[in-house]
Amino acid sequence: MRRNAPWYLLAVLLVALVAAGCATAPAPAAPGDAGAAAPAPAGDVVTMRLATVSEPSTLDPNLAEDYFSITPIEQMFLGLTNINNETSEIEPELAESWTISEDGTVWTFNLRQDVTWSDGNPVTAKDIEYSAKRAVMPETASPYAYVLYSIKNAAAINQTNIPTDTYDIDSLGVKAIDDYTVEFTLEAPAAYFESISSMWTLRPVPSWAIEQFGDAWTEPENIVVNGPYKLVEWRPGEKLIYEKNPGYIKADEVQIDRVEVSLITDQFTEVALYESGDLDVAGEGAASLPAEEVARILADPTLSAELHQGPRASTTYVGFTMTKAPFDDVLVRKAFSAAIDRETMVRDVVGSGVPATQFAPPGIFGAPDPEVGIGYDPEQAKAWLAEAGYPDGAGFPVVTYRYFANSLEEALAQALQAMWKETLNVDVQIEAQEFPVFLAGTNPDVPVEEMPEMWRLGWGADYPDENNWVYEVFHCTDSQNRPRAACTEADEKAKQASIETDPEVRKQLYRDVEQLMFGEEVRVAPYYHRGYTILAKPYVQRAYPTFAPVNWDTWRIEQ
Repeated sequence: MRRNAPWYLLAVLLVALVAAGCATAPAPAAPGDAGAAAPAPAGDVVTMRLATVSEPSTLDPNLAEDYFSITPIEQMFLGLTNINNETSEIEPELAESWTISEDGTVWTFNLRQDVTWSDGNPVTAKDIEYSAKRAVMPETASPYAYVLYSIKNAAAINQTNIPTDTYDIDSLGVKAIDDYTVEFTLEAPAAYFESISSMWTLRPVPSWAIEQFGDAWTEPENIVVNGPYKLVEWRPGEKLIYEKNPGYIKADEVQIDRVEVSLITDQFTEVALYESGDLDVAGEGAASLPAEEVARILADPTLSAELHQGPRASTTYVGFTMTKAPFDDVLVRKAFSAAIDRETMVRDVVGSGVPATQFAPPGIFGAPDPEVGIGYDPEQAKAWLAEAGYPDGAGFPVVTYRYFANSLEEALAQALQAMWKETLNVDVQIEAQEFPVFLAGTNPDVPVEEMPEMWRLGWGADYPDENNWVYEVFHCTDSQNRPRAACTEADEKAKQASIETDPEVRKQLYRDVEQLMFGEEVRVAPYYHRGYTILAKPYVQRAYPTFAPVNWDTWRIEQ
């Protein structure tokens, strides 16, 4: 039986509804008149209008780590391979074909010979070798360099202590055999390297543009791309505009000429703009639509037909700074995790997705089934906090939970704050920041005294394997390790699983790792596996991928 929402959730929803009423936006169209006809194009230019809750942190493939950066990079730079948005299968992109040595350690990619950069230069294997080396070099400070650690000597080079130590970049296991053949030598067999080959970190970048313009090479007037779209205008805090790259190898197959992405952090405003006909899609920008908006949409016969829902291979979690008191005590971390009413969060705040107690969601190879970890247990939460020396919250310091600013995240933060107060009788301050500032503020090199005690982050699959989850996100040395966990048995098992070839052995290892990291050590507290709730006008024809970024070049506007 569905129980009534607790008092704290009703308060959160009231705040959200007030925010919706105060949002500045054009008046929504009348019910049943959400705008079924495609907007008249300006001349022959077919334009798609989207929204996002944050600007990109970077448009440099070697430096990107977040959804808001990866999505535009996906449109501008081609990978060796691509993850098909419809089937989730790996397909050729720059590479026409590839072979694997008998021992599984040498991968050879044969490239198309007809792909050019937007300045007319050919895309060659040397561009891929340059990109891989640049990403791994410690001076680049690539936050995603660890995804390349399966390449021979990548970890050793990337972890070199600069400037006291030196390294030989030519010892990295990547080599342009000729202009259109690139070879990777791995540390050990890794079946998932096929998926690594699709990732932005490994995509070719234009060395000459980087050398000429430095950090400014990705600005609209300087950027050189090889994909279907090119950034032509960036109005900070307002809008990014992309136009079709006429030099793209399949430009004739790209129907949408121009994509305008508006920055809208309030999702009630975003939906209002969609209803007024000023957006063609709403809810695309990483954050699900708020639950009360979804309920209203489902009750509307026209809007409900335009709502698309489904699973995303993505998990939202509360991160703990494990080296900062009081969260240096595992009992405190366990108490805070057990005090999260995950079902209520999903049902009444998010309105999509499913509750989570482990990191990897269903559909990821190696994700435990049934789930492991810590579930909602208020009595156990109180007992753990008392055992840590804070009975009924007595003597517990005021701590901070930091999140990035948008309507849904504000509602989630308020709900968490209220749950921790009701169950544990502790005071948690909540603090919102714009996404690029927020993300930089949780980096592992931020001094611990500047870190919040808790913070919100999420993870979406780069490829459907647990290696991309527990190993590449939380390994104590071979990942960013944002919680700052010390090395334990969990890290040893994650490393073992990354090179194990027996699938059944890998599954058991990952089950152990998930339980150790999130059920016993509680490096973070996962609380829901995301779903998507996206509004799209009837004239928009597109895929809704579970894995990988969207490909705008496959979308169409049908008049």
